Order: sequence, then C-alpha cells, then structure tokens
Amino acid sequence: MQAAKQDALHAINQLPDTTDMEEIMYHLYVLDKVRKGQEAVEQGKTLTSEELQREIDSW
Repeated sequence: MQAAKQDALHAINQLPDTTDMEEIMYHLYVLDKVRKGQEAVEQGKTLTSEELQREIDSW
C-alpha cells in the first residue's frame, strides 16, 4: 500500500482545478476511510453478515 501522503496527493491531483477546499477535504476523508477499511480486512477485523444482523437487531 502506498504511503498516505502519496495517496492524498494523487487523489488531489485527480480533482479539477476548480475544486473547493470542502470537496478536497471530503475526498481525503473518504480516502482515509477506505484505507482504514482495507487495513481492517487485512487484520481480520470484520463481521460476518450474521454478526452484523445481530448488532443491528440490538439497536
């Protein structure tokens, strides 16, 4: 996996020059969440669909 800084720079460079700061921040937020999700999967920190359903039912 690439370094976070490189991923962020790549994501920003893909945006149009007219992109405002709020949209840039949103894209970086989503990128961070995707990276954290990938790390969780690699570490086996996931729920089965049955576990998730039980959690939802407890709400």
